[in-house]
Amino acid sequence: MSWIDTSPPAGADGMLERLFAAARARAGRVFNIVAVMGPNPPVLRASMGLYQEVMFGRSPLSRAQRELLAVVVGRANGCRY
Repeated sequence: MSWIDTSPPAGADGMLERLFAAARARAGRVFNIVAVMGPNPPVLRASMGLYQEVMFGRSPLSRAQRELLAVVVGRANGCRY
């Protein structure tokens, strides 16, 4: 649970509705990290673009290595996934 006001996916429209739909298509639901950026859809769009490029773009690291790095950093930061 975040302490930041989020935009509920059910009430989204326009760009935010499209971004939430894309999140559901990728992950099956809208995770809190996505919803917390909902009040500022351009920031959400940019963040998701960065994520897609980092995780799926060209890289000397394999997809598995990138996921492993994300898990290690998340664990070091005390994130629960």
